[in-house]
Amino acid sequence: MLINGQPGTQISASDRGLAYGDGLYRTLEARHGTPLLWPWQWQRLAADCAALRLPCPDEVLLLSEIATVAAKLERAVIKIVLTRGAGQRGYAMPVHSTPTRIVSAAAWAGYPPDRAAQGVVARWCDTRLAIQPRLAGIKHLNRLENVLARSEWHDPAIAEGLMLDMDGTVVEGTMSNLFLVQGGELLTPLLDRCGVSGAMRACVIDTAANLGLTVRELRLSPPQVLAAEEVFLCNSLAGIWPLRELGPQQWQPGALTRRLQQLL
Repeated sequence: MLINGQPGTQISASDRGLAYGDGLYRTLEARHGTPLLWPWQWQRLAADCAALRLPCPDEVLLLSEIATVAAKLERAVIKIVLTRGAGQRGYAMPVHSTPTRIVSAAAWAGYPPDRAAQGVVARWCDTRLAIQPRLAGIKHLNRLENVLARSEWHDPAIAEGLMLDMDGTVVEGTMSNLFLVQGGELLTPLLDRCGVSGAMRACVIDTAANLGLTVRELRLSPPQVLAAEEVFLCNSLAGIWPLRELGPQQWQPGALTRRLQQLL
């Protein structure tokens, strides 16, 4: 683990990331020290920094630190955490602050391969996402809604839970983004009010567009999800998981889902 470029495991107790969740993070996979999906990861990290008015670290510096922490790992999970740093008490942003940058790595064996091959089972979560457009899309450090939603089930056969916002609109999974295939189009929830805009989501959208597919971001209802021809979930570590079962509805992995899996 590197903290501001130096080996370490401790940060200040007054760090605003710890006190207020004042920061953001990205999670990604690296192979032999090289991060996967980096153009999309970097794009999202830079956009999130701008939205939160956090200084964005240098890209070359980050890549160097990723290579350092993952040097001895063939396959690794990399976590990048950026906070506003230590500051005085109170919510006011410090006029002068030194951001905290944490880059860590852990060995990663991957998820069970049958999730991608055969598809996964999901459930609807009772915990709703608050509507807050200023934070929409940002992978900020306050993930309490996801933590509470994930605590709703303990059955290992259920791989993911789907979350709605306070208006009952489908937004995302607790750890994934959602896509539907309907009428030859690729549909995904519009993330302008809440939710996390993941790097894999952006990669899927770009890849589908390059294939000449129509991709639409829109507000989706639970009945629309259940009526879809294909449904899949994605994130940077899982890749693409076909949705096999959600409540009473069942699917087989579809042709477009398989094509995107092969490309990504």
